[in-house]
Amino acid sequence: MEIINLAFYKFVELDHLVELRAEYKEFCLAHELKGTIIFGREGINTIIAGSRKGIDAFRAKLEADPRFSNLPFKESVSDYQPFTRMLVKIKKEIVAFGIDVNPAANRAPSVTPKVLKQWLDEGREVILLDTRNDYECLTGKFRGAHELNIRTFRSFPEKVQELLPRWKDKTIVSYCTGGIRCEKAAPYMRQVGFNDVYQLDGGILKYFEEVGGAHYEGECFVFDYRIGLSPGLAETETAHCRSCQFPVTAEMQQDPRYLPQKQCPNCAPRQTAV
Repeated sequence: MEIINLAFYKFVELDHLVELRAEYKEFCLAHELKGTIIFGREGINTIIAGSRKGIDAFRAKLEADPRFSNLPFKESVSDYQPFTRMLVKIKKEIVAFGIDVNPAANRAPSVTPKVLKQWLDEGREVILLDTRNDYECLTGKFRGAHELNIRTFRSFPEKVQELLPRWKDKTIVSYCTGGIRCEKAAPYMRQVGFNDVYQLDGGILKYFEEVGGAHYEGECFVFDYRIGLSPGLAETETAHCRSCQFPVTAEMQQDPRYLPQKQCPNCAPRQTAV
């Protein structure tokens, strides 16, 4: 059976979170949906999967609630269910950042995938800033993009401030997987003194959907059992290392240090040295 994978987020003030969690957990179980929904005072962040009928019912339920209007839905297809259970959580932040930023009231300017492609086609002077974690960047990124080499998004504020003296007046476009991290990263950068910061609407996945892989090298790491998606939004051969949790691309799997379920080229040297 064809499985529809649905991802979206929205920064919007929410209350009665316990009731919301119970309501959506019951609904998702009744429609045989699996994945994760995170509710917080600042909004909702979701990735779930199920049948076309179940996903359509879920979308209709959301769209009937004015708080969840105009959601930036992103869909992709797989031939199996990439999640094992349905989780509905309540968290302080729907994406952990550690610093108070209010994207609903203070959103940074954005560029659509088509506009960014046009800028890059024209050779416009722009810095592409990858806000993702280091292991995500291993599978692919925009050509020439700047990586921060961070292990968690909470490290972003400290790391990006190191760039302020050099980049204060540069045109910067921040990007991530689906756009949610840039909803906090870009406003934060403007808050601390960067003067010309944009965020890529919908992140890499929306870029793939609208313009394909132009100016992008490799694939996109995703936080589910598929691990990697190509610019055509198809599952790749990238695997997941059980030892260090890093993605292992098809090329890395040819390395003699790669032992399925045991180690990969990223962690093998450390294990050998013990």
